[in-house]
Amino acid sequence: MSNETNNASKRDREFAGHIGGKAARKISARQSPEGVWFGLGMMGLIGWSVAVPTVIGAGIGLWIDAHHPGRHAWALALLVAGLMLGCFNAWRWVDGQQKAMHGDDHE
Repeated sequence: MSNETNNASKRDREFAGHIGGKAARKISARQSPEGVWFGLGMMGLIGWSVAVPTVIGAGIGLWIDAHHPGRHAWALALLVAGLMLGCFNAWRWVDGQQKAMHGDDHE
């Protein structure tokens, strides 16, 4: 019975430490001076990381269509390729930020 009590006590301490860590991060985030402006800036950063490759892809496609006409329209194909690249970059960046914020939760 003593072994079961020790295991339960150890689990309780680990759980309390886990909850304490989350509470400390939440308090730290609330006291952070960035707040709403930081969140808006991050949304803008993500938007630009998608928009820029999309516009560049469309521009290159339009240039190719204008200078080297052919059967296929390159503008749409490169627009979609730029959009996919931008979405991948945004996803990778958000995933990295999430892992940095909650890295100890996933271990």
